Amino acid sequence: MGWRTVGRWRSGLALLRPLGGGVWLLTGLIAGLITAFATAVTAEAARAFAAPVASAQVVARYPHDPDAFTQGLVLVDGVLYEGTGGYGESSLRRVDLETGRVLARVDLPERWFGEGIADWRDELIQLTWRAGVGLRYTRATLEPRARFAIQGEGWGLTHNGQQWIMSDGSAELRFLDPTDGRELRRVRVLDGNRPVRHLNELEFVNGEVWANVWYQDYLVRIDPADGRVLGYVDLSHLWPEDQARRHEQVLNGIAVERETGHLLVTGKRWPWLFRIEVAAAASD
Repeated sequence: MGWRTVGRWRSGLALLRPLGGGVWLLTGLIAGLITAFATAVTAEAARAFAAPVASAQVVARYPHDPDAFTQGLVLVDGVLYEGTGGYGESSLRRVDLETGRVLARVDLPERWFGEGIADWRDELIQLTWRAGVGLRYTRATLEPRARFAIQGEGWGLTHNGQQWIMSDGSAELRFLDPTDGRELRRVRVLDGNRPVRHLNELEFVNGEVWANVWYQDYLVRIDPADGRVLGYVDLSHLWPEDQARRHEQVLNGIAVERETGHLLVTGKRWPWLFRIEVAAAASD
């Protein structure tokens, strides 16, 4: 079982089952080691970046459902929508930003693991991980409208106004036809000569694709024309240093507020959702 399998297995349950006190202790040690590993990987990756790194300032912090295995965020006309994952836990939600309260919710079949979401005209689009299925909903009611086929795994989703843009956990972005989900083209995401793998949740921001990277505390900015990395945004300061962090609690979820340029970001099973303002990188 590789890192990829562990992180997504049954929406982040403990690596070992509670067979006794010693096992619980071992589980805690393993979770701590995974957190330390992820932190070390982030630091090592930052030293290797060819593109500039920007900082971000927290403007506000809101409550967030700590049981939500966040896979996607979308903000449309001031209304926040969230897609969650996990077998038997996946859903599409309308959420009150200020309180974190779930206002409306549609649950996916237990056999499907929900993934990224995007708004498209009067619809919401939701991916599944390995079911080979994408879902279309009427945004106003969250009523399911139609399905379409996905080739391979679905991870993150956004759009550029003409095409859907999807990640699949690799270093590639796929561009899809919104009429039927058919792939039109793809680009390989490179920072210099280095592929940026494990691209996850996506958002389209000022003509760029912004992406979470699985198990990393930064965002990556991507030129959708050729996959070139334009920069990074360091979000390693969001999780409080004095609070423990379980191995599944990775940064994931990006929504842009068009009026202010602020981003809303959170993570899987995070108790908070942050409004942030991104500073310009020195070489932008």
